[in-house]
Amino acid sequence: MKIVVSGYYGSKNGGDEAMLAAMLEVLREEISDLQVTVISLNPEYTRRRHNVEAVPMADIFSIIKKIRAADLLISGGGSLLQNVTSGRSLYYYLTIIFFALALGRKVMLYAQGIGPIRGFLAHKLMNLIINRVDLITVRDRGSLEELERLKITRPKIFCTADPVLAIKPAPSEIGEEILAHHDLKKSDGKFIGVAVRHWLGWGKFQVELAAALDKIIDATDAKIIFIPMKFPEDIRSAAQTAELMKKKCVVFEEEFTTQEILSLVGCMDLLIGVRLHALIFAGVTGVPMLGISYDPKIERFLDSIGDKPLGSMASVTADEIFDATLKKLSQHQNLPDDRLLKKLSALARQNAKLAVALAEEKK
Repeated sequence: MKIVVSGYYGSKNGGDEAMLAAMLEVLREEISDLQVTVISLNPEYTRRRHNVEAVPMADIFSIIKKIRAADLLISGGGSLLQNVTSGRSLYYYLTIIFFALALGRKVMLYAQGIGPIRGFLAHKLMNLIINRVDLITVRDRGSLEELERLKITRPKIFCTADPVLAIKPAPSEIGEEILAHHDLKKSDGKFIGVAVRHWLGWGKFQVELAAALDKIIDATDAKIIFIPMKFPEDIRSAAQTAELMKKKCVVFEEEFTTQEILSLVGCMDLLIGVRLHALIFAGVTGVPMLGISYDPKIERFLDSIGDKPLGSMASVTADEIFDATLKKLSQHQNLPDDRLLKKLSALARQNAKLAVALAEEKK
């Protein structure tokens, strides 16, 4: 079976690479003769990291050739169909879907986070093109509401879960070895992982976060460890925050694989996260988390596990971060809800089962 996958891959974003790794993991379990081609920003990186074929995002002729030969185009996962973080990317992903539809290929939106969609033209194109795909799965109820607002009703639509929620936890030894390389061991005390990203209002937020982390170290003697999800951007953001701190912390400067990040997060006693997939990794590994929002996808994920963000990057204060951290560390019941996470894991696996069933249908 031949599948082409369209998404934001090859950018060295740990969350996006984790989505692709998780998708491939479950699809390979379902399909013995699977042949995947990924449309990638960096095809060589994608080939090496995921053991798949890959074509450049800008090579339209190669993309069309691969789609023509495929049984199915998968668009996703992630927040591809939105125009808040980028105005142009929405039109690119819609164009890829349009090519597949014009070639008579089956098309599935795979565990996407839909919206926000702003502007008349974007709204109209979403309605015209997405209403013609064969199947849509979305990763949260907020995306369902966005589809309803856009009047996208013709395809079969299922609310499942983010692909990463189906990934198998990584052995703890992987993370422990990385920590040891930085002269850190679990007997040193509590580890608090921090996953940050640059965003609007970043200047104020990093000042508040740095002050909170200093207070946390004073109160708990915990080790603060910045874990980069996107290389190298998150390293720069972490280093900027660390420079504002009076206390010593650790900023990892390596590019990690999905398994390495997953294992590192699993070694933490708490994760403070702005990055969505850092929070999802905490859920997968059973680590307490504090989510700070910059995008509706953070609220949507936390809501799905019975939680809510501490605040937004624009509004959260050092005292709020400090108080919530101490509360999370002292109350064991603040672990992620295991029943909800198991349900989400099953829903995440359902994405692959629906993709296989669609690919096997006669057109």
